[in-house]
Amino acid sequence: MIRVCFRVGYFFFFGLGIVSCQQKSPRVFERLDASQTGIHFNNFVDEDEENNVNTYMNIYTGGGVAAGDINNDGLTDLFFSGNMVSSRLFLNKDNLHFEDITESSGILNTSWGTGAVMADINQDGWLDIYLCVSGNGPEKANLLFINNQNNTFSELAGAYGLADERQAMHASFFDYDGDHDLDLFIITNPASFENNVNNIQPRKLNGEGVSTDILYRNNGNSTFTDVSKEAEILVEGYSLGLAISDINNDQWPDIYISNDFIGNDILYINNQDGTFTNRAAEYFKHTSFAGMGNDIADINNDGLVDVVELDMRPEDNARQKLIIPPTGYDKFQLSLRMGYEPQFSRNTFQLNQGSNKFSEISFLSGISSTDWSWSALAADYDNDGDKDLFVTNGFLRDLGNMDYITYQNIYNTPLGTVQAKADRKLTSIKSLEGAVLRNYIFENKNDLTFANQSEAWGMDTKGISQGAAYADLDNDGDLDLVVNNMNEEAFVYENKSNEIFRRNYLRIKFKGSLQNRDGIGVKVTIYNQKQMQFFEHFMNRGFESTVDDVLHIGLDTVQVIDSLEVIWPDSKYEVIKNVKANQVLTLVHASATSAKKETLSAKELLFTEVSTELGITYTHTENDFVDFKVQPLLPHMHSKNGPGIAVADVNGDGLEDFYVGGTINHSGSMFTQQSDGKFKRGSISQMDSLADDMGILFFDADNDTDVDLYIASGGSEHVKDSPFYKDHLYLNDGKGNLERSPESLPDIRQSGSSVIAADYDHDGDLDLFVGGRIIPGEYPMPADSYLLRNDTQENVCRFTDVTREAAPDFIKLGLVTSALWTDVDNDGWVDLMIVGEFMPITCYKNNGGKTFTSINKDGFAHTSGWWNSLTAGDFDSDGDIDYIAGNLGLNTRYKGNEKEPLCIYANDYDKNGSVDPVMTYFLQGTKHIVHARDELISQISAMRSRFRKYKEYSDATFDESFLPSELESAYVVCSEWFESSYIENLGKGKFSMKALPLEAQFSPVYGMITDDYNGDGHQDIVMVGNLYATEVNTGRYDASVGVYLTGDGNGNFYTIKAMDSGFFAEGDARGMAKLMLGDGSMLLLAGNNSGPIKAYEVNQNYKTYLAKYDDAFALLKFANGKTYKQEFSYGSTYLSQSSRSLHYSSRATKSVIVNVKGERRDVPVD
Repeated sequence: MIRVCFRVGYFFFFGLGIVSCQQKSPRVFERLDASQTGIHFNNFVDEDEENNVNTYMNIYTGGGVAAGDINNDGLTDLFFSGNMVSSRLFLNKDNLHFEDITESSGILNTSWGTGAVMADINQDGWLDIYLCVSGNGPEKANLLFINNQNNTFSELAGAYGLADERQAMHASFFDYDGDHDLDLFIITNPASFENNVNNIQPRKLNGEGVSTDILYRNNGNSTFTDVSKEAEILVEGYSLGLAISDINNDQWPDIYISNDFIGNDILYINNQDGTFTNRAAEYFKHTSFAGMGNDIADINNDGLVDVVELDMRPEDNARQKLIIPPTGYDKFQLSLRMGYEPQFSRNTFQLNQGSNKFSEISFLSGISSTDWSWSALAADYDNDGDKDLFVTNGFLRDLGNMDYITYQNIYNTPLGTVQAKADRKLTSIKSLEGAVLRNYIFENKNDLTFANQSEAWGMDTKGISQGAAYADLDNDGDLDLVVNNMNEEAFVYENKSNEIFRRNYLRIKFKGSLQNRDGIGVKVTIYNQKQMQFFEHFMNRGFESTVDDVLHIGLDTVQVIDSLEVIWPDSKYEVIKNVKANQVLTLVHASATSAKKETLSAKELLFTEVSTELGITYTHTENDFVDFKVQPLLPHMHSKNGPGIAVADVNGDGLEDFYVGGTINHSGSMFTQQSDGKFKRGSISQMDSLADDMGILFFDADNDTDVDLYIASGGSEHVKDSPFYKDHLYLNDGKGNLERSPESLPDIRQSGSSVIAADYDHDGDLDLFVGGRIIPGEYPMPADSYLLRNDTQENVCRFTDVTREAAPDFIKLGLVTSALWTDVDNDGWVDLMIVGEFMPITCYKNNGGKTFTSINKDGFAHTSGWWNSLTAGDFDSDGDIDYIAGNLGLNTRYKGNEKEPLCIYANDYDKNGSVDPVMTYFLQGTKHIVHARDELISQISAMRSRFRKYKEYSDATFDESFLPSELESAYVVCSEWFESSYIENLGKGKFSMKALPLEAQFSPVYGMITDDYNGDGHQDIVMVGNLYATEVNTGRYDASVGVYLTGDGNGNFYTIKAMDSGFFAEGDARGMAKLMLGDGSMLLLAGNNSGPIKAYEVNQNYKTYLAKYDDAFALLKFANGKTYKQEFSYGSTYLSQSSRSLHYSSRATKSVIVNVKGERRDVPVD
């Protein structure tokens, strides 16, 4: 076996402690038996000829829970919706004991109940009950139980106009039109096999679908009118989750709907005129595929609401392989062409980035995979001041079982009667095992990640749980949980946080206006020192359920809140100072004053997007080549890696221009800066578009003092060694006219990546390193990289391949993505730093311009990752160069570390002449194949006979899946570090590494530029990323909206939100470059694959020095005694080249420029 792995030479210590092995933490939740609580409710479902999945597809979706005080005695009562049993009502008698008053209250019914809602519908001060109804029976009308104020109810849905019969799943009362009374929104789900709910078909967006949700307007006279069409509630979807929230923070409630099956989620933004517009595609890059329950809350305490939605991706390997079918790239692309937005099979956590932009970070946060999940409830269950997450789980029949689905195809034949086939299907279904699963509870770690505390906190009982609600049932200051189970009695969990942690809390009741007595839609923000918590008062949450209408806030150790701000739905406003903890506070609408006065002064942002204003209108265009047709097991494609961007003064007019790379059949473009700061787009007449442009570099190749253009050809569209992979050199005539010079370069046919230049041998001209990216069709076999010495003489431009004699390690170096010429040890000779996919950070020392040898192998062991880019800067102001390396990030299903690396075992397993790249990772401590069974078979057909059933495949570990002889001859690469990282130069060829802030781990990082953007004298970083060309089961990496990190001059970095900096860089971003405008302003350019190039002006005054062609670096000295070093690179970051310029603020006291010969000169700084 050929194995490429790396060992670590340094250690990270996260802290040591001594803990008794015998001591167990007390459980936060105690499940109470029904004999204790008196809650004997079992949502029992038993399939028969009339009620089964064939006659009613949603038979297993279960029922909900509604919590509220129906008799105004200060105790929270409970209502459970039942399917084949009656819904039931339980009166809280205190001390967690309840009385079943279903019969006496008049609630008893035979309807198939789904969503359970408690709300004061007639505004008499007493909670009513609205029961959504679905099912296959004759009684399909929703029920409205009006509270008679004596523990009895009258069913009056017909009288109120709310006896809707359209298969309702849940509902919510809120004021959508600003007239102060409560209107009603209902989600529907009449899913059936006849409707082909899993088939891609034209979307129904104009109200013509069979499953369109419903909006009822409150007429103000105890009646409601269906206004769905006039309110433009028109988008079809098979809805399971409903949340109301002011998502865009304009004081008007919006509607979020999670949809099952093929249909997309819907985000109805309130237009403030009685209508709504679906803007899901504008706000979210992707959503869950089989959307279940959801919740909207401020998860990270930044004052912005985030969205959590559940799907059915399991946590363990066995169930992942058994119930998650591969989507397939072609099917995914078809859905996009048919107008569907991207959606993937996993829970989603949409982090609100401000300005109506969201980043989906469920993999990073640790909540992506909770199996067949239903209810998501975000609340502070341990009173520590942040919102945790509770998730219900389970399914009566495991219909997702791929063996079952395959077996069912035998009934899709013309043989046998319809009834006979239906009977056999029903028998088969009833024999199918259920997904009896544990519920989850995740502790918020206050850093955008969650810890799974299910077992530790007492959630270890398996069941089939659907609707759930939280409420302080015993009024002890912590939130208890109630769960509606299928075919088992309901769970009631008593929260022991108050006893265990003794943390503080605040409970808030609302006394609203006469038309909205419970203050539905109120916003509450508490402030304490520099911390805040934000809440919206909407009670329908999770799945088919309603939580208690008393707002609960955990306060940890805070005993007095500095201030509490309340904004009522009519915008009336109140601030209360010095609020004591551990009380029930009542907020009164009548005490509020007029609307809060907003500061109208515009916020000055550091970055402004100016692409259109400057005439930069280029859109990168990709071809439709699909790498997965060649190697189906690829984790991502290599044909969509551009574009790069290069900056230089091409025409010699003193203004910097730029070139952006192209693709096959779509040439790149030159943008020439005009005297007014705008750009004019042009082309190069002899430009070759037979391969993808990868690395791009302007440098003086022929020693005539103008800049020439080198383009590294790459991609994977052609077979290996194709002449189309030959790189291109275009020589400049001094006026900006570029002519191709094929004879100047050696005949190299390697699909390449980075190209960078430096005078490594000190002979007065610029030499080249060219990185090899991929051997097309043979991923992950290592590609060759090259050292090209400039041997130009007497106006004959010539480069010589000296790799074998000067740097033999560059042969089969790996899958190189980025490189830097940089003097790592300050000896005056540029060394080479290289990164790549499945490569460690690699550093080659320049031995006096003769040879290159690898250094610091031990220090960079176990840094093998999916590295994309490198950039340099003196981030700790110690006079040597440090580095930033862009990696895959942590928001991915791919995980790896020293003990449990992610690996690819490549071999021709089926002896058909192709390389089969089988990826493995560790899941729950065991090494497994990453790919689904069908994916593996598509690459290695022999695996069909080895794993005849999905169950066999799901049970097999990696070692059990291949013969020892097959693995012995495999080429193996492993990755153990996926964080984008800071590499500190310790001197003498030694380095240390640490991960960048978590926001830099949201997506793969590609383009990066370092500079002192905020003028504080310290180097900062801007970075862009994402990757859309992934295999579909992983899904797009799209969470980055651009990252701006400020440095403190000591090697530490801090994230500035995009909404605060102005640096919003979305899209499938790649190369990045810095350019100077004629007026001295700094412009940042970011290229997008299959998208427009973006330009950002930096709103900061700088002093600028433009480097001469032979300047090597600058030393900036500051009044505090620190010295900052900046190298003037020819090429850096991902496929790109920035302006060779120095920018500094008034904090600098001296600037020294050093050229490649070591000669120094002072440059004025004032």
